[in-house]
Amino acid sequence: MLRLVEENLVRQNKAMMLMFFLLEEEFARLTKLNPQAVSRIELSIQELMRQVAAERMSLRNMVRQVEPSGKRVRDLFPSLEPGMVVTFRELLGLLDQTEQKCAVQASKNGEMARALFEQSKGLLDFMHNQIKPKNTSAYARSGRFAQAPSNARLLSGRL
Repeated sequence: MLRLVEENLVRQNKAMMLMFFLLEEEFARLTKLNPQAVSRIELSIQELMRQVAAERMSLRNMVRQVEPSGKRVRDLFPSLEPGMVVTFRELLGLLDQTEQKCAVQASKNGEMARALFEQSKGLLDFMHNQIKPKNTSAYARSGRFAQAPSNARLLSGRL
């Protein structure tokens, strides 16, 4: 069972390294202003996150099988031989480092996406304000020119 735990940690490390590369690719596509390519990468990232979550649930179940009161891999350390503890600590340390890199890159991607959104929104608001008629009484609700009474009349109403 401990071999399966080790294999699971290795798979998670590889998945997180792939996640980092995908996040870097997403950032590159964001800077190139290619929204279709970004959405394709985003779908791959989401699927990879789903798979990592499934791996973590599987790992948690394996830990419970080895140590019924355990919830984390570190809970197994007291009952393991020293060589296996060192291996697990190295794998967990590598996993933590890769997750931190992914978090930093995801933060950069989020900031870039928000900046592009704000830029696009500002440009659309500006263009909308430029084409919007300055005289608000020029158009009726139906979108046609409003028929406003002319001010040149001497009398208005019924006689």
